[in-house]
Amino acid sequence: MTGNQRIALTITITVIVIIALVLWIKRPKPVAVLLAPVEIGEVQRTITNTRAGTLKACRRAKLSPSIGGQIANLPVHEGDHVKAGQILFEIWNDDLQARVALAQSEQQASKARSQEACVQYEVAQREANRLTELRKRKLASDEKTDQAVGLAKARHAACQAARASIMVSDSQVTVAQALLDRTRLTAPFAGTIAEVNGELGEYVTPSPIGIATPPAVDLIDTSCLYVAAPIDEVDAPEIMADMPARITLDAFGKEFFEGKVRRVAPYVQDVAKQARTVDIEVDFLTEKDNANMLPGYSADVEVILDVHKDTLRIPTEALLQDSRVYVYDAGDNTITETPIKAGLTNWKFTEVKEGLKADQQIVTSIDREGVVDGALVKIEKPAKK
Repeated sequence: MTGNQRIALTITITVIVIIALVLWIKRPKPVAVLLAPVEIGEVQRTITNTRAGTLKACRRAKLSPSIGGQIANLPVHEGDHVKAGQILFEIWNDDLQARVALAQSEQQASKARSQEACVQYEVAQREANRLTELRKRKLASDEKTDQAVGLAKARHAACQAARASIMVSDSQVTVAQALLDRTRLTAPFAGTIAEVNGELGEYVTPSPIGIATPPAVDLIDTSCLYVAAPIDEVDAPEIMADMPARITLDAFGKEFFEGKVRRVAPYVQDVAKQARTVDIEVDFLTEKDNANMLPGYSADVEVILDVHKDTLRIPTEALLQDSRVYVYDAGDNTITETPIKAGLTNWKFTEVKEGLKADQQIVTSIDREGVVDGALVKIEKPAKK
């Protein structure tokens, strides 16, 4: 080999090495992607609320007195649990208590007078009966007999009048007690005191008509809770009472609770003109789910409209527009855009009717740069939760 040939060979090899090095440097780098398997499972079609719902108590009473006055007794505090009928607070009522005592005394006096009058009637009636028998045997005069019979009738009328006076006295006691009861605020049901607006010695007044004022006592029954949530007017016609639902609360993270639709409002809320909604109410299926929950928590509901069990499904986050997915090819570490026929879908899973097979793997990180049809990829392990 001549010198020129050696030089030419060297140059050729150098060029080939440089070209190979450039191609190696410019080779497409694999894109890191997250994968999920195509699997068999359950898919539900659901409707969710448009804005956050609210956890509410089945019974809640914002109580205020029917009359005004000075608070003389306040035996409860915020957070106390009270029984039905228990006194929550009492307005000064010494005058009305005295009126009740007076009415009760008059009631006892009326009963005593009635007993006296009726005993006198019984005595007079026996005397009239005795004289009537004696007159039949010509042993008593007509005059004395008629006087005895007339006296018995008068005593009878007096007895009836005395008994009627007892009814009047009973009514007076009832009226006096009703006036006294108006000064006492009692619990209509067992529950927890959420709020007390007032202190001993302060004056309270009833709310004027049409003017909202803070309640004297806010009483909540936390033994029964439900969720009220707004549903878009477009979705509302599909929801019926007794449909199954799923409840989630921000305070409980990703934990969910089984529920059932109890009511669909018969009208549309137009608070937001461009986003009209229909309120629905959802009950918890078991009372134990109410434990450690507080009325006022924000909550979301998913009403389950339809369920397909043991069907082919994929994560909904892997679905592209026009029902397409990226299928992973383990042979050459590439992904291929593949059309599918989708069925039921929700925020978590989508049913696959055609286009995929079980155990295939698809890309879920579809928004990453470089994730395109035919891209070279490398599998990234999902972050631990």
